[in-house]
Amino acid sequence: MQLSLQTDFALRTLMALAASDEQLSVDWIATHHGISRNHLAKVAQRLQTDGYVTTTRGRNGGMRLARPANSINVGEVVRRLENFQAFVGCMDPRTSCAINGLCGLKPALTVALEKFLLHLDGFSIADITGNSKAMMRRLDPAL
Repeated sequence: MQLSLQTDFALRTLMALAASDEQLSVDWIATHHGISRNHLAKVAQRLQTDGYVTTTRGRNGGMRLARPANSINVGEVVRRLENFQAFVGCMDPRTSCAINGLCGLKPALTVALEKFLLHLDGFSIADITGNSKAMMRRLDPAL
């Protein structure tokens, strides 16, 4: 299984914000993670819409976490950003499958996906951020 780039960028953004004492801009995060600024801007908008970050516009603008990192659940973030109906074709109610209901693929994948998400529910953004100072030094050695 592979998470989408949107989810990957969202988790990296939330971890950077959790590690920083200051607000960070989309440009700063994109540059220091080596990722697309345009794609990250869309992710930042989604994180704001979903209530994970607050943003300030303008020259000194940027993002901050909207609530403490230990209260943002990783499983919740992944659920909001991923489209698990498209995990495999038969799980998407918009598609038809000639053997739907006869094979064990859909139930097996559904249980596996539930266990995967349940495991992620055991972690907050603070948990996966680790050592904030070390993370910020790795992202920006000038700090």
